[in-house]
Amino acid sequence: MLIVRMIADQSGLETRLDAAMTALDEAGMPVAMAGMLEFCGDVLQLSFPHAELGPVRTILDAHFGTCDMLAADHLIELPRLLVSDMDSTMIGQECIDELADYAGIKDQVSAITERAMRGELDFGQALTERVGLLEGLGEDAIARCLAERIAPVQGARTLVATLKSRGCRAVLVTGGFHHFADAVGEQLGFDRVVGNRLAVAQEKLTGKLAGPISDATTKRATLADERGQLGEGARVLAMGDGANDIPMLQAADYGIAYCAKPKARDAANGRLESGDISAVLKLFDIPENEWVAR
Repeated sequence: MLIVRMIADQSGLETRLDAAMTALDEAGMPVAMAGMLEFCGDVLQLSFPHAELGPVRTILDAHFGTCDMLAADHLIELPRLLVSDMDSTMIGQECIDELADYAGIKDQVSAITERAMRGELDFGQALTERVGLLEGLGEDAIARCLAERIAPVQGARTLVATLKSRGCRAVLVTGGFHHFADAVGEQLGFDRVVGNRLAVAQEKLTGKLAGPISDATTKRATLADERGQLGEGARVLAMGDGANDIPMLQAADYGIAYCAKPKARDAANGRLESGDISAVLKLFDIPENEWVAR
């Protein structure tokens, strides 16, 4: 079984759906059922008795474009656990890039960040290199950066609050830093925060990390630990944008790549291309009049 949900443009929907179903049938992947969700009328759900997501997604993209989408090999249920990346997912910035701007080296650091998020560099080595470039920066720059540069993406508060109102636990796990993530986690309502710690001495960054690196392995392990505490059958939603999120996205029942780098988007069984991250709630058929605003 394959269930695919996508937020579809209603303009000419019937014509495009007919064409897509014909193409899917010709490719040996006939649609068993098609219809709009009960509460979210702009979400189209397709059911396949036998199909693989990759080929299905290719055909659907040809007829509907790269719209927001979620797929699963089971009937889609509300998650009981959300595990999310922070930088460029729950917030619109990469904290280390913004912090580097206070040291006058943003371009140098952001170039490394971009390559690491695309999976072109080893994450741990790239992180160590970037943190080393911050040596000597005053610790007070962190508070200034938080206040002046860091902001949640559109819909982040609503997404977390609404899922929590439905009994979902929320965990923020980042390859970034507790100096930022603790504040962001509290602001958005996360129950737990996992991340790296910047070492500080005499009110200046030492260019080192205090403790082990929080990386892709940490993210997947955190998801597994949290899932284990919920018991058998608990569905898990993971969200992220970079290559270091891939193991976490693939371990979840629902891995949604948010405005993601190509490798992460291709590895996930869900994607969100629109800027408002609360659109995820539509994919779980939660009516907008029940969304929780914070």
